[in-house]
Amino acid sequence: MRCPFCAHDDSQVKDSRPTEDNTAIRRRRQCESCGGRFTTFERVQLRDVLVVKSGGKREPFDRAKIEQSVSLACRKRAIEQERIDQLVSGIQRQVETAGDGEVPSSRIGEMVMDGLRQIDSVAYIRFASVYRDFSEARDFEEFASQVRDAGHE
Repeated sequence: MRCPFCAHDDSQVKDSRPTEDNTAIRRRRQCESCGGRFTTFERVQLRDVLVVKSGGKREPFDRAKIEQSVSLACRKRAIEQERIDQLVSGIQRQVETAGDGEVPSSRIGEMVMDGLRQIDSVAYIRFASVYRDFSEARDFEEFASQVRDAGHE
C-alpha cells in the first residue's frame, strides 16, 4: 500500500480489525520509509457496476462519492458515523446485488434520499437541495413543508 505522506510503496500492517458494522476490515499501517501511520479499509466488492449519468456518460460505481455526499448532508448534525456507514454500505449492497451491470445515477440518488429521510430530516433536505437542484428559496420552503407535513401524518 502506497504511503499517503511520502508515496513509498511499502507499508506494514500494525493492526487489523472489523468495522463496527462488519462490512469492512480496518487496517492501521506504518510506512517503512518515513514511519508515518495511516488507516485503510478493505471492503467486499461483489461486482463491477457502471453508473449511468443523466447525460448518458458511464463511470464506475464509487462508494466514496456517496460517503462524501452523505457526510456533507449530515455535517454538524448529531448523527453517528456508524449510522452513515450503514446507510452507504446498504446502498452499495443494493447496487451490487441488483443483477444489472449498470444503474442510473438517479436510482442511487433516490436510495440516498430514502435513507436520509429515515435518519434526519435536515440532512434529507440538504441532500435534496443539491440532488434536485433547488434554485430559489421557495424551492426549499416547499420541500421543507412537504417533509414537515409528512412527519405529522
